[in-house]
Order: sequence, then structure tokens, then C-alpha cells
Amino acid sequence: MAEENSSLNIWPEIEKAEKENRRELVLQGSAVDKKIQSSGGLHARLYSLSPLNYLEISQCPSLQAIHENIRHLSHLQSLILCRNKLTSVPKSIGELKAIKVLDLSVNQLQALPEEICALSELNTLNVSCNSIAALPDGLSKCVKLASINVSKNALSRLPDDLWCSSLELLSSIIASENAIEELSSEVHNLPALKVLDLSNNKLQELPSELADCPKLKETNFKGNKLKDKRLEKMVNGCQTKSVLDYLRAGGRGKGKGKQQDGEVSEKLDGGRNISKKKSGAKQKGKKEAEEVDELNRMVVRVLHVSKAPTAVTVKVSAGVKDVRPYIVCCIVKGMNLRQGNALKRFLVAQTKLHDEICAKRTTATIATHDLGLLKAPLLYDARPPDTLKIVPLGRKEMKAAELLKMLQEEADEQRKQKKRQNKMAELNKITFDAKEDVGSDEETDVISDRPAEDLASPELTVLQVKVVDIDGNLKLVYPSKTDLMSDVSNLTVIR
Repeated sequence: MAEENSSLNIWPEIEKAEKENRRELVLQGSAVDKKIQSSGGLHARLYSLSPLNYLEISQCPSLQAIHENIRHLSHLQSLILCRNKLTSVPKSIGELKAIKVLDLSVNQLQALPEEICALSELNTLNVSCNSIAALPDGLSKCVKLASINVSKNALSRLPDDLWCSSLELLSSIIASENAIEELSSEVHNLPALKVLDLSNNKLQELPSELADCPKLKETNFKGNKLKDKRLEKMVNGCQTKSVLDYLRAGGRGKGKGKQQDGEVSEKLDGGRNISKKKSGAKQKGKKEAEEVDELNRMVVRVLHVSKAPTAVTVKVSAGVKDVRPYIVCCIVKGMNLRQGNALKRFLVAQTKLHDEICAKRTTATIATHDLGLLKAPLLYDARPPDTLKIVPLGRKEMKAAELLKMLQEEADEQRKQKKRQNKMAELNKITFDAKEDVGSDEETDVISDRPAEDLASPELTVLQVKVVDIDGNLKLVYPSKTDLMSDVSNLTVIR
């Protein structure tokens, strides 16, 4: 460790930040990781860069710990330590009183220090993709907390004070893929809650008080084995409003079952029993629920490559072996991707997949193209950024190097106010049901000139695509049988 303290061996990135009195510093990737590995950790001079208000250290698997001297970076407002292999966080992190954004996602943490609860300015907390078994009590003291992401951990419960009314700005709770067994009935205490994702947990019931959250717009409880099977079907297919309406009515007579004007009561007009009306209402409700189940059923029809009249093939060049060697492709028909709400929703979903499953495009990248504009033969290749030309969505043609520079500048501009649903079939179903305005032909140059009614249908058709090497040898066909396996109750796959 003596070497890293020597000014002769100071890292050039740190030296530059020191000389230029910089406010932001990003250290990421293999080059930085090698320095961490050879130095046995981060260079000690890093912790003397007191003017920093943004520090990002990411994609460094050799980084397993942060020194307690992080306390000296007292002006930090954003601390991004994602995609490393941190096994612990120093207690001194609680002394960073200016922190607004703390990202510790994709590490190997098993616990968080209680001192995190002392971060009174904390607005965004992301600790997803770790092995955390319990969150510290006291998060209610982070009164400016607006977003918390604890997905993909080992949580069996969420702390009681997370539902405290003092968290009046908390609008997003993402806690999917844990082992959470109960959602507190105190959830209604959060006046600003808009997004609640507890999918793929161990919930058996949903509290009726959930319907009392005044601003709740998006919920996800898929993958939970609920006792109320009708409710389970609804959360797997219906939009949030339908689920909340069901809970508000008490569902099958359980829960609070708030009475509304016009609802059936046991007695009316001085005690006259009207059980026949109530029975009729139950039958009607049952029929409506069955209709809802059917209407919300999503259908994906898959055409095998051998059944397609003109099968599409993509060749993979040897040049991608050391860059990004894998690619899968398929053709999707029946989606409404004209400009308007439908396209915006699709792009939002794609961006969400990039941020989560694709780990901010570091693990994989999703690209969507208009089949009508593609020209065979299709080749997957790697080219130098100064020679490769590209036409990004909504932009003019430019070289890849220019695009990278532009995107970096835009990312830097948005970083201070950065905010950190699901499958194509769901998006398509929502769009088709809503019969949204898809815009005129003149609004877009990436969609064919077919009538709008021919562009979208409640059934998606997916055509398989073959990927071969440069000599024509088959590498894979996508989607395969394994890719088509689904446990979503309202999704039908026709092979």
C-alpha cells in the first residue's frame, strides 16, 4: 500500500482531477481495474479530492472495499459504485451529508451499515443485484428519499419504517426478485408512491389498503403465488387500476370491502332482505372477471424458420469475437410502432431493459429495426468507430465516433438529474386495447405505408432468424424452445 501513497505513482486520472480542481470524476473499465489490482485498492490520493460532487467507480471486479477515508469527500452529491465486487461499505459513508444519489448495485454486499440512514439529503438509493438479507432500520430518517431499488437481493421483509408518513417524497419502490413474504398494510402512509414493484417474491396476499395510495399508478406483483387465484390472474394480466379496484372492493368479500353508492347491501328499506340481488351481482361480477381474464390474454404466434417463405439469416464475422461475440435475432410482426404513445411506451420499455437486465448496456444491447429498410445479406461485424456510419433514431447520419461523443455529452448534461413494462406482448396488448392514435404516415420514415389497422393486432407473430458463421455453418436459431418457456398465466405461445 506504500506504493499507492507515493506521489510518483499517482494515477493520471486522479492527478488531472487534482490539478484542474474538477467536480466530477469517472473511473471505470479494465484499465482502472488493473490499477486497482496492482495497487491493492484505490489510490489514497482519491480521498483527498474534496471538491468532487460526482464520483463514479464502476466495472472494476478487483474493487472489493472502499476506505473509510471516503468521509473526506464531504461535497459528494452522487456516489456511483456499481458493477464492482464490493463486499462491504464503510460506516463513514454516513458522514457524507450532501449525498443525494447512492448507487451500490451489482456488487457482493450482504448488508448495509446503519449509518446510511443518516444521509438526510439522500434522494435515490440503488442497492439492486447484491445479496443483502435485511435493510437497516431507520430509513425513515432519509426524509428526502424519492426512489429506492432493492431488487435481486435476499430480503425476506422490508423494514417497518419504510412505510412511515415522514417519507412524503418516496414515489418509487422496486423490490422485485427477493423472498419478501408480506406487504405491509401501512403502505397507504406513503402519499407520493407512484411505482411499486414486488414481482417474483413470496407474497400470498395483498392488503386492501394498497388501494388507498392516492398517487399509485404502476404496480407489479407478477410471480407471487397469491391465495386469491382470481387476484393472481389479475396481477399477471390487468393494469394497475383493475387490481386496485378489485382490492378496493375487498375481492371475493375479503379485506375492507369499502361500500360505494349503488353497491349491494344486505338490507334496504327498513330491513327488507335483498339477497337475490346480491347473488345476481356476484354472478355478474364473476362473469365480468372471466371476461377480463380473456381480454387480457396475450398471444404470441411463433413461426419456425422452416415454415417462413423467406427465412432471414444473419452471418457473424470473425471480427466480433473479441468485441461482442454473441447475437440473436427475430422478426416481430403485429406491433404498432408508429410515432405516438405506442412508440414512446415501447422505447421506454426497451430503455428499462437496457438499464436492468442489460446492466446499462454493458452485458447486452437491444436494437430494433424496420425490416422493410434492411437489405440482405445481413452481416454482424465490428468496424472502427471513425469509419462506421450510423443513422440513430430521429437523427441524421453520422460516424459512430461522433455519435459516441454526442451521447457522452448528453449523458454528462443529464447526470445530475438522472432517473434511474414489460414484454413486447404486454405493450402491444395495451396499445391495441386503447386504440391509441398512431400518427400519420408523414410523421415517421421507419414504418411502412400500410394502413394503421394492418400494423397492429392483439396477436404478435414472431419469425425465427438463423445466425450462421461466415462459412454458413449454423450457430443458433432464435427464439428456441427454451426461450419460449413462460410461466405468465395470461400469455399463450403458439408454436
